[in-house]
Amino acid sequence: MPFITEEIWQRIAPLAGIIARDGVYAASQSGTGVAPADTIMLQPYPVADETRIDINAVTEINWVMNFILGVRRIRGEMNIAPGKPLPVLLQNGSAADQSYLTNNTVYLQKLGRLESIMWLNSDDTTPESAIALVGEMKILIPMAGLIDKDAELTRLEKEIQKIKNDLPRVEGKLSNPTFIDKAPANVIDKEKAKLADLRSTLNNLEQQQTRIKAL
Repeated sequence: MPFITEEIWQRIAPLAGIIARDGVYAASQSGTGVAPADTIMLQPYPVADETRIDINAVTEINWVMNFILGVRRIRGEMNIAPGKPLPVLLQNGSAADQSYLTNNTVYLQKLGRLESIMWLNSDDTTPESAIALVGEMKILIPMAGLIDKDAELTRLEKEIQKIKNDLPRVEGKLSNPTFIDKAPANVIDKEKAKLADLRSTLNNLEQQQTRIKAL
C-alpha cells in the first residue's frame, strides 16, 4: 500500500524531526505549518538494532505459531472443517510450555478455533487422537465424533485408488529407456518430482486411512 505508507510517513517524520531539504517550500504547500519530509522512497532502509531483540518473546511467539500450525495440519490431514471447534489435549509439556499456554490461551483458541485446551499427566491414558508436536509437547486432538468415519474412509479410498492408477504411468515413463534418452533434462526432472510427490501423497493417505480405521 505505497500511498498509505507515504501518507503515514509524511505525518510521522516531522514529529521525529525529519524534514524535507526544501522545508520552507514544503511547509507552505502543505498548509499545516509543518514541513513534511522527503518521500519515504528516499529514506535509507531501516537497520535493526539487535540489542533490542527480546529472545524470550521471539521464542514464545514461535511456540504459538508452531502450536497453531500443528492444529491446522491435523485439520488438513483429517479433513476437518476449518470452522469446527476442536478439543485439544496437551501432554509432556514443560514449565515453559505451561507458561506460554497461560500467556496465549486467548490467541490459540481464537486462531486455532479451539473448543477447549486441557493438560494431561504423562501417565494418563489418551484417547485415539491425531498428534502434532511442539518440541517435546504433544498436541492431541481426539478423533471420536469429529468426522464421519465411513464417509472419510470412502473419500480416502477414492484418492488412494486414483494415485495408484496414476503411478504406473509415471513409473513406466521413467523406466522407458527411449524416454530417458530423448526427453530434455527438465522434463525428466519434472516427471521424477511428480513421481516423488505421488508416492509421498499415497503414503500420507494410507497412514491417515490406518488411523481412521483404528477409531
